[in-house]
This record gives sequence, structure tokens and C-alpha cells, in this order.
Amino acid sequence: MKKVFKNLDKPLLLITILLFVVGLIAVFSSSNVTAYMSHAVSPYNYFLKQLFFLITGLILFFIMIKMSTKTYGKLSWGLLLIVIASLVCLLVLGRAKNQAISWFDLGFISIQPSEFAKVISIIWLARYYDLNSKGLKTYMKSLFPIGICMIICLLIFIQPDLGTTIIYTSIIGAMFFSSPVSKSIKFKLLFLGVGLLVFAALGYKTLGSKVLQDRQNERFNYRNPCKRLLSTGNQVCNGYIAINNGGLTGVGLGNSTQKYLYLPEPYTDFIFAIIVEEMGVWFGIAILLAYMFLLYRILAIGRKSKSNSGAMMCYGIAIYIFLHIAINLLGLFGLIPMTGVPLPFMSYGGSFTICLIAALTVVQRVSVESGLSRETKRRKRRT
Repeated sequence: MKKVFKNLDKPLLLITILLFVVGLIAVFSSSNVTAYMSHAVSPYNYFLKQLFFLITGLILFFIMIKMSTKTYGKLSWGLLLIVIASLVCLLVLGRAKNQAISWFDLGFISIQPSEFAKVISIIWLARYYDLNSKGLKTYMKSLFPIGICMIICLLIFIQPDLGTTIIYTSIIGAMFFSSPVSKSIKFKLLFLGVGLLVFAALGYKTLGSKVLQDRQNERFNYRNPCKRLLSTGNQVCNGYIAINNGGLTGVGLGNSTQKYLYLPEPYTDFIFAIIVEEMGVWFGIAILLAYMFLLYRILAIGRKSKSNSGAMMCYGIAIYIFLHIAINLLGLFGLIPMTGVPLPFMSYGGSFTICLIAALTVVQRVSVESGLSRETKRRKRRT
């Protein structure tokens, strides 16, 4: 166990801990008013739940870090089947929450299978393409995992969860194009993908209002949100107001005014607006720089990996985290439609927090195996 912790990537570990601590404080500060005034529960309710999720994730870290990436790959097959079965059961047995059937409600917590699908699919694809690297010139072997992932994508889309569908599809696409599949197959699939996007755009223009739900169609009306303050522009406009209130230095931790029920559920998708309001633009920029450093460390570990599967896992997880950051913040600033995507480390949420810790543990395990490999080579040279 000492060798394992010796070879952990310390900069990544430190920035991870720092971001989770900042996120936990932000969850408490942004949720205490809503918890007490809207949900009639303790002001500490969401803080304590998020702390529970972090402790659960920490336990998972100590379990996972002892396993090899090969073990992750072997387990991913069974876990992927469980995810597919869960998504099917969810559509049959689940109850709508926020107009989507995305969660299993267990009382104290809710489980969102689609979040687990992202990380499990990254590991499964990395392992599959590594094991079959010599036979990826045929369409059957190259596209078989993409077909499986598209089934998952469809199950997520019909919940309906457009934000998760976009992120999941983007992750799968990035994993495919970073795989050792032949360039000709990649080019043809890229051509097909661009065609489907054009077709989808044209289809939305003509049939979008009928295919998508009202809630989803409203999100495409995202420009000039403050003109729709009392309707569909409520969240984004109040997010602008929060950021404007904060200015450069902020109004002080705990002193946000927008969390007083102006901004609905400020501890989830719009938590960054509350952070900037209380701590200022400079603190928001510091968080963005921390994100950049975190992604840099993940990519660096991927480049140093001694196996193709380890590298693909790191690259997939970097894309996974980057997409959540980009889509959340672009939606917050009104540059794209809001899709309900949580901000890594900051937003409240059990499934996403645990999956994020699991994903970062996979990266750390790749770092450990690279370090152990270097140590083995040094010993051989000495002898």
C-alpha cells in the first residue's frame, strides 16, 4: 500500500482535495436558505448530504486504488450491463422528477444511472480497444462498442435528458477517435456523424417542437434571458445579477442575496454564480485556473501511461470533466442553452460526486502503475 500512495500524482491529489473543500463550503453557503425556506429542512441538510457523498467517494477511492486498470476493464463489462438494465428499469419503474425520469429515488438520496454510464463506458471502451487493437480494421469489431453505447445514449435521451445525452455522445465520439481504429473507418464515421448533426439541426428546425418536450424547447430560447425574467429566462438572468453583484471582490462568504429564492436551487447548476457573487470575480478566475491545472495533470498522466488503455482512460476522463465545466459555464453565461449539467467539484449531487471521485481514482491508478513500471525498470538496470 505504501508503494501505491508513493506513486500517486501529488499535484493532482492536492488540487482535487482543494476543489472538493471549496465545493463543500459553496454547497453550504448556497443551499442553507433554500433548504430552510423552500424545503423546510435544516440549513445544513445539503451540506451534510454532500459531506456524506464525499465520504462515500473516499471509501470508494481506497477500494479502487488497490485494483489494477486491468481489473477495472474486466469489471466494466458487468457494470455496463447493470447500467443498461438500470436505465431500462428506470423508464419502466421510475417517477418523473423535474420533468425527467432520470433518478431512482431512495429517500435519503437519489441515484442517477446515466452519470455512472459515463465513467463505466470510458473504462469499457478503453479496455475493449486495447484488447482488440490488432483487429480494428473491420467494421464489426471497430463499431460494435459504439453500437452498444448508442443504445445507452438512446435510453438517456428518452428520459428525456438532453444535456447528459450530449455529454455522453461527445465522450464516446472522442474515445472512438483516440482509439487505434483504422483511419478510413474513423473518416467514414466522422462523415456520417456530421451528416447526422446537419440532419438533426434541420429536423429540429421543422419538427423540434414536436419531438422535444416543452421544457427542452424553452431552453433553446436562451438569448436575452432578462427579457424573460418571469418565465424561461429566470435562472440565467438571476445568475447574471449574482455575478454583477459580486464584482471583483465579492460581497463576502454567506452574504449572497440571489440565494434568497431569486435563483432556484442555487446549489446545483448555478452554484458558480453564487460563488462569484460572494467571493468575487478573482475567486471565480482562480477556480478556472485550478480546473485548467487539473486537466493538465490528467493529460500528463495519460501521456506517461505505459498502456494504451491507461492513456485512453485518462483522455476520456479529461474530456468528461472538461465537457461538464464548459457546458455548465457556457449555459450560465447564456452562450448556449442551459442543460442542467452540474459543475465538477462545486455542484451538489451524489451520483455525479461519486462518479467524479471514481474517475479521478482511475487516473491516479494509471499514475501508480506508471510509477511502479519505472521502479521495476530501475531495479532491472541495477541488477
